[in-house]
Amino acid sequence: MFRLLLRSQQQAQVIASLDSTFNLLDDVHTNVIAGVAMDDGQTIAAWLPEANVEFAPQMPNSFTEAKAWEASQFKYQFADAPDVTVIGPDGKQLLAKYIGFDANTGLSILRLNERNLFPPATMRDEPLGPGENVLLFGPEPVRTNQSLVSNNLYVRIAASEGRIENVLPAPSGEVARFKVSARRLSDANIGSVAVNEQGQTIGIVDGLEGNEATILPAASIRRAAQRVLEQKGSVPRPWLGVKGEAVSALNFDQIVNHGWTMDRAADLAGKHRGIMLTSVVPNSPAARAALRAGDVILKVDDKEIHNADDFTWWLEQAGPSSSVQFTVARPNLLTEEALNVKLSAQLDPAAGFGFRNRFPLNKGLSLLEQGIETIAVGPMVASQLRTTAGLLVIYVDPTTPAFAAGLKAGDVIQSIDGKPVSAFNRSVPMKTASVFDIIRKKQKLTITLPKPAKNN
Repeated sequence: MFRLLLRSQQQAQVIASLDSTFNLLDDVHTNVIAGVAMDDGQTIAAWLPEANVEFAPQMPNSFTEAKAWEASQFKYQFADAPDVTVIGPDGKQLLAKYIGFDANTGLSILRLNERNLFPPATMRDEPLGPGENVLLFGPEPVRTNQSLVSNNLYVRIAASEGRIENVLPAPSGEVARFKVSARRLSDANIGSVAVNEQGQTIGIVDGLEGNEATILPAASIRRAAQRVLEQKGSVPRPWLGVKGEAVSALNFDQIVNHGWTMDRAADLAGKHRGIMLTSVVPNSPAARAALRAGDVILKVDDKEIHNADDFTWWLEQAGPSSSVQFTVARPNLLTEEALNVKLSAQLDPAAGFGFRNRFPLNKGLSLLEQGIETIAVGPMVASQLRTTAGLLVIYVDPTTPAFAAGLKAGDVIQSIDGKPVSAFNRSVPMKTASVFDIIRKKQKLTITLPKPAKNN
């Protein structure tokens, strides 16, 4: 839960208070959502953002670590595969394994332990039309007179009536998204399964815009499941490392200001195609391919680019760590140029690094870089945990020395090498192993971490 808060728009920094009944050490995870069974009757696709935060591999902490991250995280294996319970249409509870998260769609992919335990959903891949009636199936609160200490969990899956308002086409000719209007839409509808009047599954709700829900179509769900199953783990987004604007959205002066002569700027503006790069991230795939601000990407693998949606779509279809060919127009060249670009990977492009607590152990090395995620605790919570201050550990990467040394989620780090964590700064060197003073289950412990490897 705390990891999810750190990645939210609010970006929580400190736990100010906890209910007295809250137990950090209880191993209880509950998430109820609707899911779609794929054709094999064994694979389930569902919107599970909490699972992504808890189980998906983490991003590198700096661009210099990107190559090492790619090599390791594509082979990421869970130290302890999470337990997931799937309730079939007949009410039977089935065990499933969390396979991974698809960053392109936001879907999590689960796999039942046995095949064909219940019939797969009938999915409709062909184009949809405005005016069609749909039902959005998702959980809603259930009132019960049962005691709160009961072991039973009461859930009701309800159907909300809606209608397709418009269809957003992809440059490939298929449906990229479609929008459905319905009464009383709320965040609880995200993850609901959309079904048409014939009982065919047509998509999963992945966002809200006012009184309309945006729906990820069936074809995109199938591709997401295929990507994760082939990878046998989470699949990041392809990452290029640029910012840009569609040429059609720029005025003449803006094009000239990026180094184009007046006559060539006029010609470029008149054709209304391409993405003009406004900045390129150092050491990114774009920088390594010699792309520069002012360049205009006209095509991706011979597919013409007219707007930002086109550009994003074709990059996503290419996938992470793939090679693509760009056709580029440059301010200083009269002819178009073909460039081959090797894309990198980014699991969560919406999450920056600013929200993460950084208490470096030597120059440029932070707790996060050692696979330790933390959040600060306020005085009231510190008192409950029988400490005065510190950082609550909310995740330890199971592949790191910190995990091997015995650091666990739920520990509170009081000091490192005798210095309170709140006093740490970038000037503190770490030349030997580090000693962590922690509180665990209200008891004081000392854990020694080996000397960290140097950054290249």
